[in-house]
Amino acid sequence: MCSRKSTEDLQPLASDPALILELKTRRPLSVEWRAGCETWSVDFSPDGAWFAWSMGHGIVWVVAWPLDSEDSQHEETDRGDKSFSCGEPVWGLAFGPRPPKSTADSSAKKTIKGNKSTLLLATGLESGVIKIWNVLTGDAVFDLHGHEGVVRNLVFPQNGTLTLISSSRDKTLRIWDLTHKGKKVQVLSGHKDWVSSCCVSSDCSMIASVGRFDRMVCLWSLRSYTFIRNLSGGTQRTLYLLSSCDFSPDGAVLATAAFSGSSWWIDLWDPYTAEKLSSLVDYFEDYGQNQISAIQFSPNGLHLAIVTDDRPLRIWEPGKKGMVMQAKTDRRSNGLCCNYHPEGGVVATGTRDGHVRFWHAPQTIPSLSHLCRSILRHSVSTHQMEPLPLPKRILQYLTYRNIPHLKTCCSDNEEWEN
Repeated sequence: MCSRKSTEDLQPLASDPALILELKTRRPLSVEWRAGCETWSVDFSPDGAWFAWSMGHGIVWVVAWPLDSEDSQHEETDRGDKSFSCGEPVWGLAFGPRPPKSTADSSAKKTIKGNKSTLLLATGLESGVIKIWNVLTGDAVFDLHGHEGVVRNLVFPQNGTLTLISSSRDKTLRIWDLTHKGKKVQVLSGHKDWVSSCCVSSDCSMIASVGRFDRMVCLWSLRSYTFIRNLSGGTQRTLYLLSSCDFSPDGAVLATAAFSGSSWWIDLWDPYTAEKLSSLVDYFEDYGQNQISAIQFSPNGLHLAIVTDDRPLRIWEPGKKGMVMQAKTDRRSNGLCCNYHPEGGVVATGTRDGHVRFWHAPQTIPSLSHLCRSILRHSVSTHQMEPLPLPKRILQYLTYRNIPHLKTCCSDNEEWEN
């Protein structure tokens, strides 16, 4: 198990100045790096007060954030560490919406069993079952049945509703209404193989999903539960795998991650027009030894966190040469997932050995132009932008078409080409 109070578990590493600390599990060395130990998923609660990770062997650990906070001693809510035993490997997890703080706010929201202060945690299991937990009490609430394969990814939309989207190796996505204990469910079919990842746009109108082996980047309507389009065209590569996807905070850009035997790359798409806006590519010498596992936009949309086999974390500002931040090369890092704190400044990454690392993330003050674009694009699509009588350069900026294509890069020696 793990204890925040043990110095064996909280280990700041002086070897990398960007690393804040590392949470390690107490396991015999004989089981380290074996199947079942992996941290496949990490997540912060919407208010940033809790952190959860799947620490391997069917255990999910939830801790109060920040880890050294002493406020829990003076709060009514139990802020102690919590351990949820799921009975089988946990591949995906996600916190539910933030509990309402006032009676006025809570009256407008449906809750489970009338509990106004429920913070939910959904866990996706290897068997296809999704377990729903009450974080504050530590109790299992109910199970969701329907998937016939590993539940790889879970996400709640940002509108505060108790709607859960899941993606699975059974080639489907499912949309669950938790106010009815998942009895009302929509099934999205169209992928031809495992669905690696899914995400929801900030206006809750679209779902994006990527298929690991079918190489499909699918867009779905969250309003009509129908297929919109496939974005995976436009590449000359034939043998590659898709691993991750994420919408920018304003929903105007979709980032997808893929890798082959000799390179990994990130494509930036306009989800409204299916136009590829930009690409970042990294080539490496050791064939098949450097896959990209996860990507996520920062809360302000300026940066993109990247997890690969050779480095625990990179942070890239789309369109810029070089990385804003990158951890030291570590071939044993075997990163699997990442998640930004809702307020930014910290990124958590999970590894194949079941550990979690917390990193300092660059905190850049957004420019006024970036803030204006983010606010505008949150509610205005590209199709609505294009007819506006705006100067060409301003329109290009507002539609993200000013991002240059970085066709090749070598992140070790910082040799970049446009």
